[in-house]
Amino acid sequence: MTASQSLYNLSFKPLGRHFHVSTDYVALNITGCDLEVYSVKENATQPICATVCPDPGITEMVAMHNCNGFGCCHVDVENDADTYQFKFVYGHNPKNTKAHSNQTSQLWDKISITTDRFQLSWDIGNQSACVACKSEHAGCGYNYNTGFISSPSGYRCFCHDGYTGNPYISHGCSSNNKGYNPTPSRADCTRQCGSIDVEFPFGLEEGCFAREEFHFNCTNTTSSPILLLRDLEVIALEVIGVNVDEGTINATIPDQQLANPTSDSGQNSLFSAYGLFLSIKWVAAKLSCAEAQHNRSGYACVSMNSKCVEVSAERVYAGYRCKCSDGFQGNPYIQSGCRDINECLQPNKCKEICHNTEGSFNCIECPRKTEYDPLNMQCTRIKQQTLLVGIIIGLSCGFGILLLSFSVVLLTRKWKRNVQRQLRKYYFQKNQGRLLETLISSDESANDKTKIFLLEELEKATNNFDPARIIGRGGHGMVYKGILSDQRVVAIKKSKVIEECEISQFINEVAVLSQIRHRNIVKLFGCCLETEVPLLVYDYVSNGSLSQVLHADPSDGCSLSWSDYLRIALETAGALSYLHSSASILIFHRDVKSRIYSWM
Repeated sequence: MTASQSLYNLSFKPLGRHFHVSTDYVALNITGCDLEVYSVKENATQPICATVCPDPGITEMVAMHNCNGFGCCHVDVENDADTYQFKFVYGHNPKNTKAHSNQTSQLWDKISITTDRFQLSWDIGNQSACVACKSEHAGCGYNYNTGFISSPSGYRCFCHDGYTGNPYISHGCSSNNKGYNPTPSRADCTRQCGSIDVEFPFGLEEGCFAREEFHFNCTNTTSSPILLLRDLEVIALEVIGVNVDEGTINATIPDQQLANPTSDSGQNSLFSAYGLFLSIKWVAAKLSCAEAQHNRSGYACVSMNSKCVEVSAERVYAGYRCKCSDGFQGNPYIQSGCRDINECLQPNKCKEICHNTEGSFNCIECPRKTEYDPLNMQCTRIKQQTLLVGIIIGLSCGFGILLLSFSVVLLTRKWKRNVQRQLRKYYFQKNQGRLLETLISSDESANDKTKIFLLEELEKATNNFDPARIIGRGGHGMVYKGILSDQRVVAIKKSKVIEECEISQFINEVAVLSQIRHRNIVKLFGCCLETEVPLLVYDYVSNGSLSQVLHADPSDGCSLSWSDYLRIALETAGALSYLHSSASILIFHRDVKSRIYSWM
């Protein structure tokens, strides 16, 4: 329009009588210098924007780029009317008008009105319900006028879930999967927009994407690509990242856009977006995995090592997408896109050798004489020095343990010997050993004839009092056969008990009896006082006791003649006579028994 025109009419009335048209959103950019813009409604005016041009040489392109009041202003139109009227007042600032009256810029000669954004919605009215919905996979829905009483203003056709296309023609709604092309028709596709990698099924150029919804617009090679959602309304999203394997797009909504996508951008949408900073789930088609695999020519999961994954958004089934199988990574939407993961490159997968296999891995032990080197991730030979050090350490530990054990045994034995020595010393004193030593030393003749034996000597003579050495048993004890170190054969009498009050008398008797020397009396060599009960050492009589001879069974071949009995009686009387009258110390024996005397 020219500067002389003061009113401007904008109408959205449809030409046909069977269509209802309403504005969803209208935004206008008005360019011109020194303007005031008013909205005219019911003969009332209201200012809505104004422009100034402090720079006399400003161009229309520069003014429209920012549209911030310098040569251009922005108008948002109400969406509840089908006609609009604007009034323009030119030259509201006389100073500026006079100063720039000689300028040649077009902004001083005309007013330009351009649409920044324009969106209409329409429906069909005044006809039988849904007669225009021709496709067999189409449905319809009514629109209602807003007001005190709502009434349907018309209806609109749409394709059923899982179908896209034109619902107003026969066979116009087709399966979503028919729109998916698993093979790009171009081989030289650009896959980079700024810092964003755009992998198939998405693309920046014709023939480089799998379906029209996956077309990205790269407006500037140094910026992020733009994704347009074209379902119920066009929404431009600035893409900041794409994860093909996880089926997500990270995007933001530019500040100048007023529209905010809901959780589902449309009934047949392939995208599910949330919030101003969006993590968008997307699917290849709104089909189940079984339905998608039925049509192999349009099946998206073309990589050999890929699998189909069914996706739901807000508990509503959204469709299917593709994912690399376990042990693989990459792009499942292209041939050989899923590549094997080398798990052996990941730390701590195996304690020893890691062997990578297709889609998995195995752990193998190192061979003998080798050890695993975690730095180089391989088996290396065990160093000889390490082996030698190990052997030395092992031998040292072994010898140390043996030495410690040997020391413990020696100390234990020494302790036991000390205990036995102290115990023998105690018994020696208890059994009046000092008294016997005094008696022996006071009698020169007894000194050569009486001996005090050590317990060690008698244990050695009897093989530690071996039961096999027992040659006699009695009510008061047992008699053992022993061989002394000087090869003398002796009989050692071990009594069971002796009264402590009789110890002194016993010592005196030992001192006296050891001095008796007679061929028919058993010789007493001495005693041992290092045990609880003293031990007596006699000369061993090889033919047994007199009692055994006198009471022998004639059938055993041992019989005595009368002359033998008389000789025994005569020699016994001689021995008693010696004790009573011939010994140095006279002994009167009142308990003579045949078992304790010998005959020769």
